[in-house]
Amino acid sequence: MKVMVRKNAEGVFSVYVPKKDLEEPIVRSDRETLFGGTVTLANGMVLELPEIGPEQSLPLTVEARKISG
Repeated sequence: MKVMVRKNAEGVFSVYVPKKDLEEPIVRSDRETLFGGTVTLANGMVLELPEIGPEQSLPLTVEARKISG
């Protein structure tokens, strides 16, 4: 599914899912860079994000895979 990863002014990362009109903060990540691993959203949804180079700036739309939630 297509999702947008954003970072707000306070430095909190969030994921926006346009098809569900859902935006949730990321509460846990298995990698410091977020990308190339799984992230857990505040609502319990777990997504696997693709590997993205460090030169990419946010906000960024990527193809994520829903693991659970």
